Amino acid sequence: MDRQHLIRTISEKQSFLCVGLDPDPDRIPSEFGGDVLAFNRHIIDATRPYCVAYKPNTAFYEALGMGGMEILRQTITYIGNEHFIIADAKRGDIGNTSRFYARFAFDTLGADAITAAPYMGEDSVSPFLETPGKWAIVLALTSNAGSQDFQHATQDGGDTPLYLKVMERVSKWGSSDQLMFVCGATQAEKFKALRETCPQHFFLVPGVGAQGGDLDEVCRYGMNSSCGLLVNSSRGIIYAADPALAAKSLQEKMREALEKFCPDLSR
Repeated sequence: MDRQHLIRTISEKQSFLCVGLDPDPDRIPSEFGGDVLAFNRHIIDATRPYCVAYKPNTAFYEALGMGGMEILRQTITYIGNEHFIIADAKRGDIGNTSRFYARFAFDTLGADAITAAPYMGEDSVSPFLETPGKWAIVLALTSNAGSQDFQHATQDGGDTPLYLKVMERVSKWGSSDQLMFVCGATQAEKFKALRETCPQHFFLVPGVGAQGGDLDEVCRYGMNSSCGLLVNSSRGIIYAADPALAAKSLQEKMREALEKFCPDLSR
């Protein structure tokens, strides 16, 4: 899915919701009898009208053994072509290794995007940018407590944190048609600087819902004229008593945010 298709879908659905498909066998309701694919299909059916993207985290499928990759592939096939699909794998290696990671995500699975770690530099990210219409979503400012260990560090006596330097450098490796950044919702006070650093890029925003991120603050400082946000909720939706209601509730808040901060896309 290219950028214009994504923006059009956001406008049509009045939503920028991404649903994280992270099936923990210990939390899947008993009525599914441990059938991960059936559980995923249930969640997709319940949330399809309210979201524009799905983000299966590959670790949850790798942990299922050899059959887990087939469950992941069938899940992505079941989603279809009308939603943006992110393979959340956080890959980050050089040369042919990243190129084969890209081949797996884009060709074997059929995902639109893959998350990537930029620590090894441009040659660890550029292979993900070689396939037309596909995206790399690069880690910038994450929502976990450990983000303080490195991402906020400054260098050489300056006051610019590393996560802003990462975004500034990575944005030169590709265009806003093929690069996004992961920016955690639990750090909403940083979104003004994030958006100033990368005015046109989309941000994938985890941390809303179970992790307590503030959707209104993220939208206030993070939206641009194209919306520029994909806000992810995983546990807060897939393990809710009523996943459809949980997704619809977020979508309604997103409709209000579009009307307030991005009127060109509101309907």
